[in-house]
Amino acid sequence: MDRVFCERKAGIREELMLDKKKPLKVVKVIGIVLLVLGAVVIAFGLKTWKDAGEFKTLDYHSDLNCKAVGGVESSEDITIDPETGMAFISSVARGLDRDKSEPAHGAIFGYDLKSGNPQLVNLTPGIDKKLDGGFFPHGIALYIADDGAGSLFVINHRTNGDFVEIFDYKDGALKHRRSVSGDLMHNPNDLLAVGPDTFYVGNDHGARTFNGQILEDFLKLPKAYVLFFDGKQFRTVAEGLRYTNGFAMDRDGKTLYVGETTGRSVRTYERDPKTNGLKLKDILDLDTGVDNLEMDADGNIWVGAHPRLMTFIKHAKDVSKPSPSQIIKLTPKQGGGFDVKDVHLEDGIQLPASSVAAPYKNKVLIGLVFAPKFGVCEIK
Repeated sequence: MDRVFCERKAGIREELMLDKKKPLKVVKVIGIVLLVLGAVVIAFGLKTWKDAGEFKTLDYHSDLNCKAVGGVESSEDITIDPETGMAFISSVARGLDRDKSEPAHGAIFGYDLKSGNPQLVNLTPGIDKKLDGGFFPHGIALYIADDGAGSLFVINHRTNGDFVEIFDYKDGALKHRRSVSGDLMHNPNDLLAVGPDTFYVGNDHGARTFNGQILEDFLKLPKAYVLFFDGKQFRTVAEGLRYTNGFAMDRDGKTLYVGETTGRSVRTYERDPKTNGLKLKDILDLDTGVDNLEMDADGNIWVGAHPRLMTFIKHAKDVSKPSPSQIIKLTPKQGGGFDVKDVHLEDGIQLPASSVAAPYKNKVLIGLVFAPKFGVCEIK
């Protein structure tokens, strides 16, 4: 009996010792899991900052002589009539702290580059009162028909939804003609007009919720896409993009270019002028946050860009914190591809967060996302 009792007592003691070790093992396992998760988070954070260009060494330089011109609330997009030299500037208070429940009071300004002393002129006075939901202009596009008739297309983020406002442009004045909206167009950023009532437009995100869009940006998910509006309805013509942004098109209408901000590239599509369908041909990695695209008279594409996207986000929250500006010129090569030239790269003190470079003869106008000014530059 004593032997059996002693064996049972020893077994109980051993079980108690094992029970005491179990919490220690659990703590170790939890600790290892937390360390692994921490390492994953740090690695993901470092990759995100690297992909955003935050670790890049920027060699500031410029082939432009620039001055800043005030009188606007911002200048996120600019396009120029190549015949008249009239520049159209999309202007509105764009700070992230803006109360989006209140209608915006933006404007399209004209700036005559053929004038010896260009002055800003509000081409849309009172338009914010005429449109239900106000006037928050974003991307713009100019279409000039063969007979010289002009139309200006403006993305407008009203309080009651996203619209494209179409204006007739005649005798230096804009007259509102039509408003276009549709369920497929839910987060438009920029557009390209190909007729008096037809255009391409990019949804910069596929997700419709704020949290979904944040995931798209930080995970670089290819969920954005391009739509075509045929005058009556929208249809999807290109998918799989990362933050669809600027547009440009060759003079013959057979090649379309689309910028990707988080994709940090410019995509080249073959365009069917009859069906307006698009087929992906090439992707040019520019290693910078591509914004709007503009084409000059020689067929070169001018790119406004943000080389450090996380810094750009900080600038969006506090405009006193500068964000570097970059202007790139893409010259098509025979046989395909581009010669890539860094035309302007600055720290953002004078011209912060460049979103567009609109060329006209020996001048380039640089648009800024949040600053109440724009750059008027001469090519050296």
